[in-house]
Amino acid sequence: MDGVIAENSWLDDEVTPQLFKNQLDEGDGPIIIWLNSPGGDCIAASQIYTMLMNYPNEVTVRVDGLAASAASVIAMAGTTVEMAPTSLMMIHNPLTAVMGSSKEMSRAIVMLEEVKESIINAYELKTDLSREELSKMMDAETWMNANKAKELGFCDVIYQGDKELALSNYSFSTKQLALEFVAKLETKYTPIQSFYDRLERLKY
Repeated sequence: MDGVIAENSWLDDEVTPQLFKNQLDEGDGPIIIWLNSPGGDCIAASQIYTMLMNYPNEVTVRVDGLAASAASVIAMAGTTVEMAPTSLMMIHNPLTAVMGSSKEMSRAIVMLEEVKESIINAYELKTDLSREELSKMMDAETWMNANKAKELGFCDVIYQGDKELALSNYSFSTKQLALEFVAKLETKYTPIQSFYDRLERLKY
């Protein structure tokens, strides 16, 4: 699973729930998901997360590059979550783009708060952290290397080939390093109206 997570993809260069389902349906027995994604659409990520949670056999999620934002939610569906020594995981508050009146802004705030709570549900199931701790980590936009992610319960195994590594405890907590890394990523927003339209379709 390599790329931005999206509801749809015109050129098949993004990870969508339908494309993922097509590949998942071809699987039989235990599976390994290689994950490298900056995140993307949180609803699409939720669909993929649920597919993996419902998969009848063991699921190993192996982060070989980056599991950021919505991609970190997908990682939580693994029976076992493995991270390469050089890989990173990032969790933060959900984002959206909104235009309109103060009423629209208020609706967007409520929606984002509920989306955040739904994301915390996935983190809480995987880790031993409290909802308050997870919320603070999301507020701070927390970056974790493999060792830090394992320490906090987001990762089970530090992976290199078939060996588990014992790394020195180090995380990307320096604000400047995080800012420089974020600047290299294309920020992905989901327009607020897109959320409303998709939620309306679910009613019928």
